[in-house]
Amino acid sequence: MNRTTLSLLAGTAALAAVTGFATLSSPQAASSTAAAAELPVERTSLLCPAPSTSEVAETSYTSFTPVTKDTGDDGKAELKAAAEESDGQSQSKGQSQSKSKAKSKGKKKPAKPVLTPKEPGTPVTGDTSGGDAPALVGTAEGKFAPGWTVQETTEVAAGAGRGLQGVNCSAPDTEFWFPGASTAADRTDYVHLTNPDDSAAVVDIELYGKNGALDSTLGEGITVAPHSSDPILLSTLTEEKQDDLTVHVNVRSGRVGAAVQALDDKLGGDWLAASTDPSGSLVLPGIPKDATAVRLVAYTPSDSDADLKVRLASPSGLITPAGNETLHVKGGMTSAVDLGDVTRGEAGSLVLTPTDDSVPVVAALRVVRGKGANQETAFIPATRPVGTRATVADNTAKGSTLSLTAPTGTATVKVTASAGSEGGEAVSKTFTIKAGTTQNVEAPIPTGLKGTFALTVEHVSGGPVYGARTLAATEDGVPGFTIQTLPDDRGMVAVPEADEDLSVLQK
Repeated sequence: MNRTTLSLLAGTAALAAVTGFATLSSPQAASSTAAAAELPVERTSLLCPAPSTSEVAETSYTSFTPVTKDTGDDGKAELKAAAEESDGQSQSKGQSQSKSKAKSKGKKKPAKPVLTPKEPGTPVTGDTSGGDAPALVGTAEGKFAPGWTVQETTEVAAGAGRGLQGVNCSAPDTEFWFPGASTAADRTDYVHLTNPDDSAAVVDIELYGKNGALDSTLGEGITVAPHSSDPILLSTLTEEKQDDLTVHVNVRSGRVGAAVQALDDKLGGDWLAASTDPSGSLVLPGIPKDATAVRLVAYTPSDSDADLKVRLASPSGLITPAGNETLHVKGGMTSAVDLGDVTRGEAGSLVLTPTDDSVPVVAALRVVRGKGANQETAFIPATRPVGTRATVADNTAKGSTLSLTAPTGTATVKVTASAGSEGGEAVSKTFTIKAGTTQNVEAPIPTGLKGTFALTVEHVSGGPVYGARTLAATEDGVPGFTIQTLPDDRGMVAVPEADEDLSVLQK
């Protein structure tokens, strides 16, 4: 076996342990490896968008890492303001609505770190107010990296988007899909782009409506400066007013974090997180049982049409909503349908499956609670399953609801409530979710809780489980709420172990 082959195997294993991403696709390589070992990732990044431009906004951040075996004793997790190292202006043909304009050219002083936790297993929180809070760029290393999660929660007392807005800070990537955005007259939607790297990122933003792609060249070749963030107002990319849009963010060079902030003049607002990758079957978990209106928005990037069976996973099993048994999605076009109060006072999750040929689709739900002037909005994107483990931070004893669904087979999960950010001890419970059902489980609360806490869901046995957390805070009769899904935290990575007999690689 030559040195090149040995170096390749060693390098690939090291890359997996550090970044969480590595594959060996060669048939010969695959045949020479034993069962892959699961090792904790050693470094991860998260990006938090600038929370609000409202002067009456109150924002809290919660950083949390679950305890993971075999991580060692060293490491750290830090969040810093996205410091603009250029003049802070994206080259985006005038449509960028940057909230942080550089006062002078040249490099700024390094931003001081915020939210530096002391130990895994205990959340740490921080607060800010007003409309000048910057986007944050974060890195976790060593024992703080596996499963690191940061929640950004903002209360806006009045104005467009008033209510509760929440988002899980996300990892940088090169492609994002956001079904459920809008350029309607009563909506103000921004795509927030955050670049964590030392070189500029170049991004294309494409909009797809009910008749296909919207004519616009203004979303092409947007340059996001190093270590900076820019919110792009959707209505500056097109003159068309459409209620339901799918936003496609495609990164030509570099990588960015992306999220859509959807602000409604009448229905409040929230963050719309990216849908999971296009797939023939999708799960959208955690519709609140008191939802008064639910709207499904779907899009297929395929040239072929998609026909989807629409079912609701209720506490008693899978049911088909009357009058909305199927959804037809034309190729390259966005489709939407109102499902009304589809949950009828019970916990529910939407399950989409192909009626015939499988065609990849992305989807999201817009959920409304309340009536009349006291209405608020949140979004549920299609998401990945919990997988090995998933975590959501910034929970409160009375305002949090954990919803779990097992669409294809009965499953068992363990739910752990962490220590509180200001005191308390962790507590765990085990739950069994029957096949085809959704349950709002009675999640544990830390003993002697002070402050907020994190909930970690671990898959124990059975079929795949999907989850979401609703965080509610009603003020002046307005039912403020936000929903975050619980996809696998990708804190562990499979690293192939070389067989003792590697002679096959010499051939």
